[in-house]
Amino acid sequence: MIRPPLPPFDTASAITKVRAAEDAWNGRDPARVPLAYTPDTRWRNRSEFLVGREAVERFLARKWEREREYRLVKELWAFTGARISVRFAYEWRDAEGRWTRSYGNEQWEFDESGLMRRRDASINDVPIDETARLFRWPLGPRPLEHPGLTELGL
Repeated sequence: MIRPPLPPFDTASAITKVRAAEDAWNGRDPARVPLAYTPDTRWRNRSEFLVGREAVERFLARKWEREREYRLVKELWAFTGARISVRFAYEWRDAEGRWTRSYGNEQWEFDESGLMRRRDASINDVPIDETARLFRWPLGPRPLEHPGLTELGL
């Protein structure tokens, strides 16, 4: 399977890759998202270590069951060759209606066909009031006109 854009990345292709990942995650489909990763992808997400698409799918199903009304914004931080670094923030509410904004950084490494073979994520959660939410678009991909992290001061 080929997943353009392919490494080595330039600024435009790295931004395209980041936005494609953001859009996929905002779709919250645990069966579709892992298709962007190699079959033997390796993940570190917070303190959880995953190997393979099936493990990623199970992880995402659990995540989006718990993190309701999930809305994510990713922003390119740096890139070189087959690696991209992003910063991100997402907002979600739990089953009791409490809102959280989660901030993080990810390091990605891609194979020659554009599939992500490694993802390392560090994430911190900050409780917020519903009135402090910044990501209020309808569920699904972020609208093109919606500001990014830098424009929002995050």
